[in-house]
Amino acid sequence: MNVSDRPSNAAQMANAAYRLPAMDQDFLLGDSTRGIRFQLEYQKAEDNLRALKIESTIVVFGSARVREGEANGWYDHAREFAKICSLEGGAKLNHKIARHNVIATGGGPGIMEAANKGAAQGGGKSVGLNIELPHEQAGNRFANVPVQFHYFFARKVSFVKYSMGFIYMPGGFGTLDELFEVVTLVQTGRITRFPMILFGRRHWSGLLRWMDATLEDHKLISPGDLELLRVTDDPDEVVQIICDYRREVGPPTEVPKAFK
Repeated sequence: MNVSDRPSNAAQMANAAYRLPAMDQDFLLGDSTRGIRFQLEYQKAEDNLRALKIESTIVVFGSARVREGEANGWYDHAREFAKICSLEGGAKLNHKIARHNVIATGGGPGIMEAANKGAAQGGGKSVGLNIELPHEQAGNRFANVPVQFHYFFARKVSFVKYSMGFIYMPGGFGTLDELFEVVTLVQTGRITRFPMILFGRRHWSGLLRWMDATLEDHKLISPGDLELLRVTDDPDEVVQIICDYRREVGPPTEVPKAFK
């Protein structure tokens, strides 16, 4: 039999069943492998964060729509306390414990960019946990480790697992989502009672009044639950709260119950 007379396996090779799983986009992106995609996305983020040898992070949440130079000063405040929490600021204020802080943000523009920029200006490390969105959320260029997510819940785990403090700048639905997600984990004892700081009294006062009058007065939350939240307008107070906690309690020594 001549070579040209031999049957071709081209038809077999073109069949979807022939393709290796790692080379088959239809298979990888199908319903049956969604759980595997969950796992791979989380694992890749975990590998990147472990490579930084992070002891703990200070997580900064806030709006993607805030811009540098706006009269409210929110961008500048976020950049300033992120800088102070980093290497240069820790040395400047003689906060040796501040030198170990790694800033983590959602990796996008606005407040997130400001905090990543502040960490870079302070000579420190920062992480940007970016999420694919149809608008707003292009990653900023200031994070040492930019990590891209498709799934919100995998991103939330990465925010919280290494955290030692949470700073909430003014923001919209996304910031509120992260606020109530984390305060629920603290309230229920699933993670340690780390500092949760609301920056901007005027911005947060209406929500706090509503929670006090509606949730606490109607016993929908326990007495003292609102004390989980600290409110300030002072960037230096933000740093002091974080540093005091690190000095008195220290970073987490084990994986929180929520992630075991």
